[in-house]
Amino acid sequence: MPKRHALLAVLLWSTVASAFKLSLRYLTPLQLLFYASLTSLVVFGILHSREFSIRRQNLRSAYLGLLLVLYYTVLFSAYDMLPAQEAQALNYTWPLMLVLLSVPLLGMRPGIRVVTGLFLGFFGAFIVATRGNLRGLDFSNPAGVALALGSAVIWASYWVLNLKDDRPLVEKTFWNFLFGSAYVFLALAFSGGLTLPPLKGLIGAVYVGLFEMGVTFLIWYRAIEDEMEFASNLAYLVPFLSLFFISLAVGERIEASTVFGLCLIVGGILLGKG
Repeated sequence: MPKRHALLAVLLWSTVASAFKLSLRYLTPLQLLFYASLTSLVVFGILHSREFSIRRQNLRSAYLGLLLVLYYTVLFSAYDMLPAQEAQALNYTWPLMLVLLSVPLLGMRPGIRVVTGLFLGFFGAFIVATRGNLRGLDFSNPAGVALALGSAVIWASYWVLNLKDDRPLVEKTFWNFLFGSAYVFLALAFSGGLTLPPLKGLIGAVYVGLFEMGVTFLIWYRAIEDEMEFASNLAYLVPFLSLFFISLAVGERIEASTVFGLCLIVGGILLGKG
């Protein structure tokens, strides 16, 4: 069944928002990032070991790894401040941010359909951020909202730069996490956060490392090779399935404004794609 890879990847990615929130009950954002990054580094290290080589192109990972660390630090900080449902919905605006970045970076000229999709998507993000209180402009947590939207900008930037990197997936991901793990280790060492984590926190970090950063990407690329259109369309279920797991595992009551706003965000992305 070629579609099983897409189904598995979507299911795994749908659980990671809950894993972020649960893990942050025991770890700081930097600690979660460190142990998750180490887990991913081990996974990709094993996969890359047969064809391991040191070459000049791997120095690209010095800045790509830094961008990756910055993304997850900002993202986990947003999850630390916001309800998981809001953080994941706002972070899902990254395809909209990718369109915006494509204008100056790739010279794209957006048409009316793309502009309409951007407006629709960001209006949805506005609804999520204010929990539907549009008149009062009452943001649930301004700093958390800024971080969640900022993470979307950083991930879109990483995506653009990663597209220009022609190294094999496993190789460049291994080096990105190698540099990234080193950066986080130094940050923790200087901040005094390099301590033995609680077992529940460590289990959560390993889960995040495996199924947010690690093997799920490999499953997803296999899904795209199997049937790209099916996999691409199925991916839009991730934020909605995430709400189910957030409600079930984290215990949050899912707000109607989150669901409506998320529908607008996804609708805007689809409209912008044409």
